[in-house]
Parts: sequence; structure tokens; C-alpha cells
Amino acid sequence: MTLVDEAVSISEAAEQTGLSTHTLRYYEREGLMLGGVGRASSTHRRYTGLDIQWVQFLTKLRSTAMPIARVREYVDFVRQGDSSFAARLALLEAHRVSVVAQLDEMTNSLAAIDFKIATYRKGI
Repeated sequence: MTLVDEAVSISEAAEQTGLSTHTLRYYEREGLMLGGVGRASSTHRRYTGLDIQWVQFLTKLRSTAMPIARVREYVDFVRQGDSSFAARLALLEAHRVSVVAQLDEMTNSLAAIDFKIATYRKGI
């Protein structure tokens, strides 16, 4: 779907984002969507290509352990427009430092696991 394509249902949005419909509703309820998700005349949610892209980015933030409160802070900055550019940059840079630390910890843990596997293989 391109950004100008017709909007899709919540089940189609869930399929495209890899999230459940429950999670999409949760993001909306928690005010994490940039704008209100559109509604069809039947009152069913309709997600645009921009909505899908936004949810995919939110998913990246969450998959790197960014807390919902921090995600909400980022969303609020984005809604403020260009005046919040520096604040958004600072928030993302701080989060990047945290992600790099997590990666380092995971790399060290993986090395310990690999060492243990090698030890066991020598014993076979």
C-alpha cells in the first residue's frame, strides 16, 4: 500500500504491521497515534498508509524497550511540529545510547553462551 492508497481495515492494518488488533486499539487509546484513526461510515477504523508507517516506527521504539511513557513523550513532540525537532533528536539520541548498551550486554551474554556450548561440545 502506498501513502495515497485507500485506507485499510484494522485487521488489514494488523496484518501489515504484525501487531494484533488489540495492540492497535491500545495504541489509539493511549494517544500514540499522530492523529485520530479515520472511520468508515460504518464507524469501523480505517488506517492510511501514513498510519501504518507510524505504527511500524512505534513498533521499532517498543522493540528496543522504549517505555510507553517515553514513546508518548516522543509522540507529543512530533505533534508540536518543527519547533520540537531538537527535543525529538535528543530523545532519540538518548534512547540510542540505551539500545547500544543493551546490544553490548546481549553480545556479552551470547559470548558466554557460545563458550559454554563449545565447552560441552569438547566433552562429547
